[in-house]
Amino acid sequence: MGRWQLVVECVRFVCGADFWRMAVLWAWFLVVSHLQILLPKLFSTSSTTYPRSTSFSFTPLCIVTGATSGLGAAAAHSLSKEGFYVVLVGRSSQLLSKTMREIKTRNKHAQLKAFQVDLSLFPSISKFKVSLEQWLLDSNMHCSVQLLINNAGILATSPRLTAEGYDETIATNYIGAFYLTNLLLPLLKNSPMPSRIVNVTSFTHRSVSSIQVNKDAVSGNCFSRSKRYPYARIYEYSKLYLLLFSYELHRQLCLNDESHQISVIAADPGVVETNIMREVPSFLSRLAFIVLKLLGLLQSPENGVGSILDAALAPPDISGVYFFGGKGRTMNSSELSYNARLAQELWTTTSDLLLQSQLALKETSNSSSDSKS
Repeated sequence: MGRWQLVVECVRFVCGADFWRMAVLWAWFLVVSHLQILLPKLFSTSSTTYPRSTSFSFTPLCIVTGATSGLGAAAAHSLSKEGFYVVLVGRSSQLLSKTMREIKTRNKHAQLKAFQVDLSLFPSISKFKVSLEQWLLDSNMHCSVQLLINNAGILATSPRLTAEGYDETIATNYIGAFYLTNLLLPLLKNSPMPSRIVNVTSFTHRSVSSIQVNKDAVSGNCFSRSKRYPYARIYEYSKLYLLLFSYELHRQLCLNDESHQISVIAADPGVVETNIMREVPSFLSRLAFIVLKLLGLLQSPENGVGSILDAALAPPDISGVYFFGGKGRTMNSSELSYNARLAQELWTTTSDLLLQSQLALKETSNSSSDSKS
């Protein structure tokens, strides 16, 4: 791309409302989040700190999605050092192999397994579940999972639809995590020790003041009709959806069904220098990182992973909390994220969408089989 093309691209990007939403609203809520941790009395909030617990009676199994780079790779490396057998999940087999080599270089005792999975595609997720169970069986390992970290996420700046017809950002950041978690619940429930689900969300969810949870909104189809693709708002919605799902799953597993020892925790790493901004013009993303670094708000993946590790290693009885800022600290997420009625409606809508997609896939498969015969 030539210099003038880069200039034109940057100008076009800066002229969009979503750029200023990111530059102003996101920056504001990031600062507010840090201040809530540092100055709880000023904001009339309480900040609770939880220690990390790493006492295991056997080698626990952990699944990390989006493990090919950034926070996912950092979490996989750190958890391998804590004694977990880490299953890395990512879209690129080459990047998965590279990440495994890098972890092995830094921790020669790491126990690792990789699976190529596209979290935006339901058949890929279903195939992973079957492959995982077969691998556990072939390896003579206990058929269970102790820790699931839903970390995979993207920030697409242009509209893209999945094979099922969903917006790719929402499908990857929320619907894929919802589907994977529900598929793996039997393995999490089968664990001989307390198991945990960690959903990696974002402070950007605070930018949402109201939200729809009908099929048109949850699938992202309503955004395809916009003149300009509202990528910032879609990212915010996907992270709020994930948070609403986290608290609803906590209510279902921990409050309504005490027989299963599964905890659900949300983790917000803040701003971390990863490749999630790769679709933003490089000049603008570099400028943003420079400014955030000068303000002391930008973290490396090795430092930013702290809140995820805090959530993963918190005491077994901790559930339904929101970790932010590292050092075991928690805080309240937005008021909207605790709306139980909204969360229940979101759960029902997402389940209906998945059922609809599965029926459509089955019909397509049957039609294909009939045409061949």
